[in-house]
Amino acid sequence: MTPDEQITKMKKAITQAVKVMGDRFGSTEADVERAIDELKASMQTVPAAAAQPPQGTAAVTAGA
Repeated sequence: MTPDEQITKMKKAITQAVKVMGDRFGSTEADVERAIDELKASMQTVPAAAAQPPQGTAAVTAGA
């Protein structure tokens, strides 16, 4: 996923979460759960992409 696609995904998830959180009486628990899941999913790929070591650098594994 490109950085632009990631940003678009995050913006969509944040917009949905704000909509759900702002409409307390019109949103169901499923709407809230889905919005939270989308936010979590959109944020999980960012650290993984940022934490990749530069090419040519040996990766260190946990538990080594």
